Amino acid sequence: MDFITKLPRTSIGYDTIWVNVDRLTKSAHFLPMRENDPMEKLTRLYMKVVTRHKIPVSIIYDHDSRFMSLFWRLFQKALGTRLDMSTAYHPQTDGQSERTIQTLEDMLRACVIDFENGWDRHLPLIEFSYNNSYHTNIKVAPFETLYGRKCRSPVCWTKVGDTQLTGPEIIHETTEKIVQIKQRIQAARDRQKSYGDVRHKPLEFQVGDKVMLKVLPWKWVICFGKRGKLNPRYIIPFKVLAKVEIVAYRLELPQ
Repeated sequence: MDFITKLPRTSIGYDTIWVNVDRLTKSAHFLPMRENDPMEKLTRLYMKVVTRHKIPVSIIYDHDSRFMSLFWRLFQKALGTRLDMSTAYHPQTDGQSERTIQTLEDMLRACVIDFENGWDRHLPLIEFSYNNSYHTNIKVAPFETLYGRKCRSPVCWTKVGDTQLTGPEIIHETTEKIVQIKQRIQAARDRQKSYGDVRHKPLEFQVGDKVMLKVLPWKWVICFGKRGKLNPRYIIPFKVLAKVEIVAYRLELPQ
C-alpha cells in the first residue's frame, strides 16, 4: 500500500490516490480520496479491496501517518493482518507499489494531456487497462491471474469477425480511450525498462542537436509555467548551442 499525494485537486475535491497492489496476482486498485480524509473513511475504502481479495495475511506500507495511527493498527489486529513496515535502505520491500505508482503517474499525466478534464474521471479506465495488461513476471494479465479467465473487454468486442460494434457513442469513446491508455502503459514500461541501460553509458550531444528540457521545481522560477504533479516533465526541444563540459550544455532558450 502507498499513497500518491499533492495531485491537482478535482472538482469534487480529490487530491490523493490510495494504491493497493496484490503481491500474488499483481492486481492493482486505485482509490481516489482526499488527503485529509479521516481513518474511518479510509477503512470503508479498504473494505472494497478486501471484498475482492479477502483479508490479507500481511500488508507492506511505509511511514505514512495514516498507517502509523493507533486506529489502523487496532483495526488490522482485529482482522488478523500482520503489518510489515518498509525501510528506507531496503526499497525492494515495497518496490511493487513504487513501480506501480511510477506507471500510474505517467498514465495520469498522459490522460490529462490527451483527454483533458479531471484525472479522477480517467482513473477507472486506467485501473481496468493496467489490470488487463500483460505482466512479464507472471506471464499473464493480473485479471486472468485473479479470476482464472481472460477479461471480456470493449477492445475485444470490435474484433469478433465482421460484426462491428454499433452501440452508443460512449462505448466507442471508451474503447478508443482503453486502446490509447494501453499503448501509453506499454510505452511507460518500455521507458522504465530502458532506464538502467541508458544510465550505464554517457549521453553525448553535438552542437545543433535538439534536446528535451526537464523542468524541475526550481524555487521562485516560474518562467516555464507553474509546476504541477501531472504537468509534462519535459518541454519542447531546444537547440544545443555549445558544449560547456562533459555533461553540461548551453541551450537556445526563449527570451
